[in-house]
This record gives sequence, C-alpha cells and structure tokens, in this order.
Amino acid sequence: MTRDERESSTVERGWESFFDWPGNPGAMRALLTIYLKGICMGAADAVPGVSGGTIALITGIYERLISAVASFDPRIVTSVLRIHDPVERAKVREMLAEMDLPFLLALGAGIATAIMTVTGLVTLASERIPVLLFAFFFGLIAASAIVLYDEVSVETPGQIGAAIAGFVLAFLVAGAVEKTGGSTPLPFVFFTGMIAISAMVLPGISGALILYLLGQYEYLSNNLHGFKDAGVGLLNGGSVDALVAPGAVVVTFVLGAGIGVLTISKVVAWALDHYRAATLTFLVSLMVGALRFPVEKIFEAETFAWTPTVLGGAVLAALVGGGAVLLLDHYTDDLDY
Repeated sequence: MTRDERESSTVERGWESFFDWPGNPGAMRALLTIYLKGICMGAADAVPGVSGGTIALITGIYERLISAVASFDPRIVTSVLRIHDPVERAKVREMLAEMDLPFLLALGAGIATAIMTVTGLVTLASERIPVLLFAFFFGLIAASAIVLYDEVSVETPGQIGAAIAGFVLAFLVAGAVEKTGGSTPLPFVFFTGMIAISAMVLPGISGALILYLLGQYEYLSNNLHGFKDAGVGLLNGGSVDALVAPGAVVVTFVLGAGIGVLTISKVVAWALDHYRAATLTFLVSLMVGALRFPVEKIFEAETFAWTPTVLGGAVLAALVGGGAVLLLDHYTDDLDY
C-alpha cells in the first residue's frame, strides 16, 4: 500500500482508535506512533533549523495534517453549545471525525511535550556553544532537503519559478535577523504566533527561526518556562499573581497561532490540490534558501575561529544533525499510522 493510499483511510481508523485504544493494542500503538512523530515535529520547531512541516513530510503525515486542520468547521461551535440535542451531538461527532481529532490530539501532545523540553535547552546552547548548535541546525536543514529531493520537480516554467521564489524568499528572510530586548506588546505577540505557526504547516523554515528573525525567541521561551514554573509553584502554595504576566503572553501567542494555522492550512491544502508539484518544489526550496541562517550564525559566533578543533566540532555537529534526519526518514517511512 502506498503512502497516499494509507492516508486515504486514516481519518476513519484514527477516529475508531480514539474510542478503542484502551483495549486495542494496535490502536494504542498507532496513537503512540503519532505522539512520537509529534515529539519530532515539536523538537524541530523549537530549534532554528528544520520546520515541523518538514518532519511531517519526512514521516509521511504531512497531507494528513493539512487535511485535518483544513477540515475545521466553525459551525462546530454552535453545535457544541446545543450538544444536549441528539441531532447536534451527531453533527459534532461527524465534524470531529472529519477533523481526525484523535490524530490531532496525539500529535499535539507530542508537539507540546517537545517544545516544553527543547526551548530551554536551545536558549542555553545558543549562549554557551553557538558554533556547535548552528552547525547542528545546518545539518538538519541540508539533510532534510536531500531526503525530500524526490518531491522536487522543475519540468515546467511554473515549477522553475516556484523553486526560485522559494529559495530567494527563504534566503532573504534568513538574512534579516534582528534583535530586540525587553517586553513585547501583546498585539505583536499575537502577530508573531500567526507567523511562526506557518512553519508547522509549511516545510522549510522552522517556527524557532521565525521567532529568531522577529527577535522573540528568548522572550517567548522565558515566558513559557516562567508560566510552567508558576503553575508548578501554584500547586505548592505559590501566588496566582506569578501566573498572570507570563500566562497572558502564552495565551496570546497560542490564540495567534490558532488563527494562523486555520487560515494557512486552507491555503496550503488548496495549493496541494491544484498545483501539487510546484507547491512541494517551493516548499523544499525554502529549506535550501534557509541554510543561510545557520551559516551566518556560525561565523558571527564569538567562539568561532579557523582552528582544527572548532572546525572539526562544527563538521561533527553538522553530521550528527544530518544523520538524525536520515535515521528519522529511514525508520518512519514505512510505519503504519
């Protein structure tokens, strides 16, 4: 069975697994597989390298993700408010099945797990070992472009134009890094969420890279972990006031991301339906153009020097990053999800 054929039956299988998993080892394994893929996606988006969308492509769940998110029907809100009515309850169930809810829940849980874990490590590594960190990112991006080379088609003028546009766009954006300090107004946090979430839908530039370009990575990472720590502290008798400031930032970002993913996913779904080859070529070209970012960060690092030790460490880190993508592709390509 081909990957596309497997995807055609995933909504029904996924919905059944949502109810059957306690007594169905196969369904539980399927949800666990999706959760692990979500961890890979979240880890990718938490580092300025490969996007979560790239990992979704590599692991074979990209079109399923786009279809699930694009299937969101705003009418579900009114149906939920009247869920006491059997007819409306049936409509809710039908719309949730169309959205592939169990798939989204398992994937979202994995993404959240990784983001909470990885963002703090990236901030620390960018301060202490920037050369190794960004060399690792270079390896991630380069290997992802190689893995997805089969998706590239430049046989028509439109596809050639898509390849050039994708490369140029990512190359220019990757060179526009700016730094900001202090607090950020909540409207800009909302806007940042809308833009950054596009990386979860568009393979190419990671959400973390976009946050770096907007100068918001450390600010948002600190607020996320501050919110988590305040929540844990609240359970131990801490003050609610400690939750307010970081909580406002986190909630605003999530709302922006929610609006962004619901709009961008529909655009991508339409493009894949009508211009599949050109769209995938554009997305892969984004990754190639984005290689500018880690290269510049390596040479800008204060610890970089043309010495065998530094260069050897950078090359090794790049190989580790590339190897991680190749292993992921090898071991997830044939998984039944």
